Amino acid sequence: MAGPLEGLKVVEMVGIGPAPFCAMMLADMGAEVIRIDRPANAAQGDNRFDVTARSRRSIALDLKKPAATETVLALIEKADAVIEGFRPGVMERLGLGPDVCLARNPKLVYGRMTGWGQDGPLANAAGHDINYIALSGALHAIGRPGEPPVVPLNLIGDFGGGGMLLAFGVLCAMLEAARSGKGQVVDAAMTDGAALLSAMMYGFRADGSMSNQRGENLLDGGAHFYNTYACADGKYIAIGSIEPQFYALLIQLCGLDDPAFHAQRDAHGWPLLKNRLADVFKTKTRAEWCSLMEGTDVCFAPVLDWDEAPQHPHNRARNTFVQVAGVTQPGPAPRFSRTPAATPVAPSRPGGDGAAVLRDWGFDQLAIDNLKETGTLG
Repeated sequence: MAGPLEGLKVVEMVGIGPAPFCAMMLADMGAEVIRIDRPANAAQGDNRFDVTARSRRSIALDLKKPAATETVLALIEKADAVIEGFRPGVMERLGLGPDVCLARNPKLVYGRMTGWGQDGPLANAAGHDINYIALSGALHAIGRPGEPPVVPLNLIGDFGGGGMLLAFGVLCAMLEAARSGKGQVVDAAMTDGAALLSAMMYGFRADGSMSNQRGENLLDGGAHFYNTYACADGKYIAIGSIEPQFYALLIQLCGLDDPAFHAQRDAHGWPLLKNRLADVFKTKTRAEWCSLMEGTDVCFAPVLDWDEAPQHPHNRARNTFVQVAGVTQPGPAPRFSRTPAATPVAPSRPGGDGAAVLRDWGFDQLAIDNLKETGTLG
């Protein structure tokens, strides 16, 4: 794989959600990431739809066998980082905890992904994205006035506050290890990450510019100039005309001459003005509003569904989406001028690369054959 991380080696203990997403990000940027999978997963068929498993080779090991643990440790000796997303204590019980791994490879970066963190009263409790963002304060702020919080897709906890936070932490620790020669443990918790993503909002709350009432603030759907609206055809558009000059253009293109719209920042008038704008946007189809506003300084975009987004001219021009084994998916991001990432590769079948990986990482054929004969290598 080409990219700015070419030459880095990472061992990924296969899990679900944010840890594979972190590994995908590293692999997208050129790191060689080897997935340690379960033998049971090796029986599954076509997994090209498992987008977050792309661009990595897979080896299936029965970690209940001591030889499997030793094999993982031998791989870790040659790795720059290991990533795991299990509950606290699981890796220790497998004989692959940080102390053991760092003893074998003192420069190793040991990335740990959990919901609640490695310590604290909730560290050993089960949870999912919705629980982690609830504890961070973020979930409370998402929704309409007088209604329950809206359940968002698991982007805030799992992927933004989780996988991306772990990728950032692992790369920070790799940079430090290159200077010091010493590895360390990265404790990435989705509660911490969701809270971190809310940094600006906590600033707004502290200075009094954001209330605790959801759906009544500048950026949560309270303002008429930062909202979504239905069009004549039932499709939606998104408006973000915050700055005065952008707001003035919005009012102009909507053909509004009511003086009530002049008091842009008077929150008392927002509910009425939202209703007025809603009536205006229902007079044209989404395509007609796109023709009038898209590409202007209104801060406008159509609300596209999963099928429409890859076909939008801007996304097509930037190759924001790519086709991998017939599956449309987001391409690697961000972009690099000198060391661009390669086009992603379809996910390997779990365990499908075992012998090749071991050979490439320095195992001799006799050792590989022994692992196969004992059922250690799937």
